[in-house]
Amino acid sequence: MADARPDLIIRNATLIDGTGAKPRRGDLAVSGERIQAIGDLAQIKAAREIDAGGKALAPGFIDVHTHDDRALMADPAMSPKASQGVTTVITGNCGISLAPFYVRSAKLPPPIDLIAASPEHTFKRMSEYLDRLDREPAAINSAALVGHATLRVGAMDRLDRPATESETAAMCEQLDRALDDGAIGLSTGLFYRPAIAAPTEEVIALAKRLAPKGAIHTTHMRDEGDQVTRSIEETIAIGRSAKVPVVISHHKVTGKNNHGRTAETLPMIERARQRQPLALDVYPYIASSTVLDPRRLMGAAKVLITWSLAKRDATGRYLADIAAEMGLDMEQAAEKLLPAGAIYFTMDEADVQRVLKYDHAMIGSDGLPHDFHPHPRLWGTFPRVLGHYARDIGLFPLEEAVRRMTGFPAAQFGLKDRGVLRAGAFADLVLFDPATVLDRATFEKPKTPAAGIELVFANGRAIWRDGAPTGERPGRALRLKDLGPMGRDSAPAR
Repeated sequence: MADARPDLIIRNATLIDGTGAKPRRGDLAVSGERIQAIGDLAQIKAAREIDAGGKALAPGFIDVHTHDDRALMADPAMSPKASQGVTTVITGNCGISLAPFYVRSAKLPPPIDLIAASPEHTFKRMSEYLDRLDREPAAINSAALVGHATLRVGAMDRLDRPATESETAAMCEQLDRALDDGAIGLSTGLFYRPAIAAPTEEVIALAKRLAPKGAIHTTHMRDEGDQVTRSIEETIAIGRSAKVPVVISHHKVTGKNNHGRTAETLPMIERARQRQPLALDVYPYIASSTVLDPRRLMGAAKVLITWSLAKRDATGRYLADIAAEMGLDMEQAAEKLLPAGAIYFTMDEADVQRVLKYDHAMIGSDGLPHDFHPHPRLWGTFPRVLGHYARDIGLFPLEEAVRRMTGFPAAQFGLKDRGVLRAGAFADLVLFDPATVLDRATFEKPKTPAAGIELVFANGRAIWRDGAPTGERPGRALRLKDLGPMGRDSAPAR
């Protein structure tokens, strides 16, 4: 250990190091923004000491699937994430990002309106966005993807068709520039209207720009319902053709007639993973959340409205009740609420558990921070996995739950010196009580902080303590040049 006196020692902790290794008792010393030493540090004194009382100390959690692009600036305390122990977020998912944005209209097409209320919230260059985060840092770290839909909006006069050769070239140019500015990869949202007309070849042309720069591709696939296997085949083909690591976003199967099909999709993904870098993320709920689309109501057992600009008192209410009041059918009522957002109850718990248990699944919240009545995953995802699924159901050991939130995503996204407890790594840390950690956010009260998260550090500074933000804002905007190789694996605990 270096001679310098550490700033902090957390003593008597159950260390869960992020690799899947068994927990062990010990101390951890922090100096500046890094972990200085781990082990028996009884002979070392620090400026400040904390007795963990045997509670769990883990690397800060990494939320690999977020829409926190604007929230990092609008709510820099990032309480929905810090309160869960999250210290790093990946933004720009599902094909939508705030940059590089070239506006052709004053109205933003859905789902881009989920992260930007108006074009004033967007940035022409990725460098402008990242520089803004440097000047006005958030409490937590972030790394940004470029959205395919965002590129299409800037390059095309109409989105209901494939891009022309010149339009694709323009998108490639913008993507190259964004990667040089610091973006870490490309996301697609082929499920959504701005990109649904994009052929596979258009995506491959863009994805081929990633490999030379060591970047990654994430995708909200074209279909997660009846055509889910065809969408997986397309996703695999894009990664193979572009020779780029791919992450399937929020993997699930939707609609009652598809319940149980993860028994089919996961072996497909595993076979492909033997030949190319491929992983997935998942959130621990049976309901999804996105823009309200009257065409997509049939597969949902129920629909909860998260926001509506046309009828604000619809927020937090079920569409069936609103339709009954209006004397309309569900589709007609949905049309009256637009633009709006909704939670769709479309999944089966057995499928959710099967995906969660898959060795190469990471945890991502997919929360929508600007919804008036958000899905509870925004505030509850990580404690729900730790408490409900790991401790109460026993889906996997606690150290394996932590690996899926820390070491594994750090390896996939090249987050160098993060996601692990070891000397020299960044001091992104979460101290939690394994006996009490649990999500408390519900569909009725979605903004309720979790239980059992006691102390959270980002880059060596406390950002959450005693159930509240500390006001510290040490987060960094991570750039591609700061990162290591992407698409790497990390062995699960056995």
